[in-house]
Amino acid sequence: MLCQGMERLPEGGEWRYELKLDGFRAVGRKAGRTAQLWSRNQKNFARRFPTIVKGLGGLPDDTVVDGEVVALDEHGRPSFDLLQGLGTGEPCIVLYAFDLLMLRGWDVRDWTLEERRGELREVVRNLSDTIRYSETFEVPLPELEGAVREHRLEGIVAKRAGSLYRTGERCHDWLKWRANRGQEFVIGGYIPNGSVVDSLLVGYYNGREFMYAASVRAGLPSEFRRVLLPHFEQLQIARCPFVNLPERTEGRWGEGLTAAKMAACRWLAPFLVARIEFLEWTSENRLRHPRFVGFRSDQHARDIVREEAVG
Repeated sequence: MLCQGMERLPEGGEWRYELKLDGFRAVGRKAGRTAQLWSRNQKNFARRFPTIVKGLGGLPDDTVVDGEVVALDEHGRPSFDLLQGLGTGEPCIVLYAFDLLMLRGWDVRDWTLEERRGELREVVRNLSDTIRYSETFEVPLPELEGAVREHRLEGIVAKRAGSLYRTGERCHDWLKWRANRGQEFVIGGYIPNGSVVDSLLVGYYNGREFMYAASVRAGLPSEFRRVLLPHFEQLQIARCPFVNLPERTEGRWGEGLTAAKMAACRWLAPFLVARIEFLEWTSENRLRHPRFVGFRSDQHARDIVREEAVG
């Protein structure tokens, strides 16, 4: 089940609030006596996060939980850099479980949110500390938003009380709000500079159309730029995948990708997903001051839409 992105979350007694954690969405499963961990797009996370798989071994047989794999820094805050191995120190890797899909062989997706999470709390209580329960915060929304910003957390998820679990759907029963401006985008090309990648060309899907959003240079470490180039060269395609290029002018901020500038571009099949932070959307529907945060191997490219456009 997927969340709708919102600029503002609704308030009222029908909504339950949880923290939006900066990690990898994952499904944990105990099939018979074997524990498994899979990403949203069916990638096996078992080798990457063996301590979590070991913790899932304590689940009842034939039980499935939904959650977020998170790396915690020395202050206990989620760190996406640490999760990707880009930071320093030894992170604490945990799975925050927030929903229950199957319990002891019974499909519980048609139970209410409260019923599923009540059983989930009891299940997680008997597991190791690598599997944790994602708490509900029963405080006024403005107060929770302030705490999220103060502690530099990613955001808040609002879930409608009494709602069912709708596998694969993005509906208004689950809503998400980010404290910072940013979301996932799909990489559709790049601009090389000698032996390195100078910038990434990113976009999002609007129905079947793949829309260009920005050229991203900030946030790419120098060594990372060099390592990326040979991988990108193997993924190149001949034609530009963005339907809204070239741009007629360079635009207000001088970053428009005109036909002349496109001569330096190299195009990629749009399936690599990256997290991008930015200051704002411009009037030309482009990102202002975008910054690369990291790749997202846990998300499908075709699920990536402009979040403000779906609220």
